[in-house]
Amino acid sequence: MPIYYEKDFNLFHLQSKDTSYIFQIINGYPAHAYWGKKLRHDQSLQTLLEQQKQDFLDRLPQEYPQYGSGDFRSPAYQVHLEDGSRVTELVYEEHRIIKGKPKLEGLPATYVESDDEAQTLELVLSDKYSGLNVIMSYTVFEEHCAIARSVRFVNQGEKPLRLWRALSASIDFQDSNFDILYLSGAWSREGQVERKPLGPGLTTIESRRGVSSHQLNPFIALLRPNADEDHGDVYGFSFVYSGNFIAQAEVDQFFNTRVQIGINPFDFAWLLNPGESFQTPETIMVYSNNGIGEMSRTFHRLYRTRLCRGIYRDQERPILVNNWEATYFNFNEEKLLEIAKVGAELGIELFVLDDGWFGKRNDDTTSLGDWYEDRAKLPHGLEHLANRINDLGLKFGLWVEPEMISPESELYRKHPDWCLHVKGRRRTLFRNQLILDFSRKEVRDYIYDVLSSLFSRVPISYIKWDMNRYMTEIGSADFPPERQTEIAHRYVLGLYELLERLTLNFPHILFESCSSGGGRFDPGMLYYMPQTWTSDNTDAVARQKIQYGMSIVYPVSTIGAHVSAVPNHQVGRNTPLKTRGNMAMSGNFGYELDLTKFTEEEKEFVKEQVAMYKNIRSLVQKGDMYRLKSPFEGNETAWMFVSKDQTEAIVFYFRILAEAHPPYYKLTLKGLNPELNYQIEGTEDVYGGDRLMYAGLPIPPLKGDYVSTWFKLKALNH
Repeated sequence: MPIYYEKDFNLFHLQSKDTSYIFQIINGYPAHAYWGKKLRHDQSLQTLLEQQKQDFLDRLPQEYPQYGSGDFRSPAYQVHLEDGSRVTELVYEEHRIIKGKPKLEGLPATYVESDDEAQTLELVLSDKYSGLNVIMSYTVFEEHCAIARSVRFVNQGEKPLRLWRALSASIDFQDSNFDILYLSGAWSREGQVERKPLGPGLTTIESRRGVSSHQLNPFIALLRPNADEDHGDVYGFSFVYSGNFIAQAEVDQFFNTRVQIGINPFDFAWLLNPGESFQTPETIMVYSNNGIGEMSRTFHRLYRTRLCRGIYRDQERPILVNNWEATYFNFNEEKLLEIAKVGAELGIELFVLDDGWFGKRNDDTTSLGDWYEDRAKLPHGLEHLANRINDLGLKFGLWVEPEMISPESELYRKHPDWCLHVKGRRRTLFRNQLILDFSRKEVRDYIYDVLSSLFSRVPISYIKWDMNRYMTEIGSADFPPERQTEIAHRYVLGLYELLERLTLNFPHILFESCSSGGGRFDPGMLYYMPQTWTSDNTDAVARQKIQYGMSIVYPVSTIGAHVSAVPNHQVGRNTPLKTRGNMAMSGNFGYELDLTKFTEEEKEFVKEQVAMYKNIRSLVQKGDMYRLKSPFEGNETAWMFVSKDQTEAIVFYFRILAEAHPPYYKLTLKGLNPELNYQIEGTEDVYGGDRLMYAGLPIPPLKGDYVSTWFKLKALNH
């Protein structure tokens, strides 16, 4: 994990677990030299940039390029000075190497529990004319092939300046032989894997919606064209932020590739007065020379253990039943208790009351902001209901949407200026709601007081925190005109501040993030809420692509997945209960339907599903995931989870459509110990790990559409 500095050559060599990252100061500019497989630290590294030392800026491979002084590619930052100029020239001033990883003030970030887990390089660059200082931070981890990068801007001059662009990471590769991979989608169609070759010009993914969005996730990877799931060089970039972002790859006239990621400069500017600073969110950069799968597992291990926090980080997550698709808004206390009673009989551990319990909320036109019980539905109140459910042996959970306000609500009538709005402009409604202005402290304090009172009064073990619309009319009545371009970012900072208070003061509550499903599935939210409702689409076939795609970056312990009724409420498809269960068990498992409508036969089957998941959930939630067959490439999907010591594994296999006179199918497994023998649970069959990984596991005949099966493996005599 050392960070080397060679003073005679102004060369920095950062070594993480199996990775080297090298740059050199050339004419005052940090110039990128190498990122890839771990290199020995010796004198030969000084010649990595020998040819580039005389290059002009437009050709120099840089670490944090500027605008206006000879580099015509996309800059990493832009500044507007008081004299009207936009030219700055950051040059190296000093550096420091720190044990451990300092916190980022007011922002989510990866962390260490011991200073021995990481080292951090802080590189100080300065522009003498303006007094702007930039501190670039690089953290390398002992146990992960990952580097965390962020930037802090400090105005040490005598005049204010305005940041127009403040990205978190920039890196110049000295070739363009790459494909780019990213996750696209829409509501109910999140996590769709896209891959295409890079060509001259700019390839950009971004969000301008105020949140990280369903449409594009804050992640990109560059892959060598021959890279696949298990082979080849892959460079991943994941942005720990929940608002507007940009990630781009630019191929220049010399076929170099500049990759950048950070806060979207669209509609962004930040006033920095003398003595003030601005901290960018961090980017996690992961290198793999063993394909996409190894990159994913690096992100999974890091995010599961050093981004997610709290007591639930390392605990098995409860099996839940949510009443939303069972009842929607139409329920009463008696109906909820009926569902909970059946849930307890089936072995379910948590009952979640979804939307409709508060104010006068009989549809989505009213009451957001009025966080008190609807006594017409719950005549004895939430506390009574929660206690009744606890008496059945289930924990109690609750849905809230605290960032929103309905125009038809007591809160809006009292505080119509508390929403994001621009004076004199219309207020655009989506889902009949507006967004509270979380850039304002009094708004956050009000929501904190209301929720903390609720959480203290009612025995709540789980909160589903929803956010069901994008931002429009982004403005605040609390800030002057020159700071209105800061509101989108200030909103995100305010949300983080509120979540920090709530999660620290109510550590016993498991928080799950939701934004109409996966509209804000990003690393920033995982810092406060260790799991996310992945998609409102619960169809077992559609979920194959959604969950496969999200697993490219996010650990399965963060992926919420439920069994729902058929025909499916989103796509109208009928899939077997077994397949719905196997798909949902490939995540944080639960049910979202009316359990009282199950037949006795179905109840017995669900009991078996629940018992099975309890048996495997530690393996699923904490094991290493290996993707075996991609739903984006054919009629089959398969993945498996392997324990850290390689003595246990669970394999899930799905086939979408039946085939006439089909061939014999087999799965080539991954991640096992080739020296061990594994028995298939429930059979006498024993296979060597080498046989399973190189010759494959036969799949028994499966009849019909939308079918699935699973195999539990346990090593013998290990």
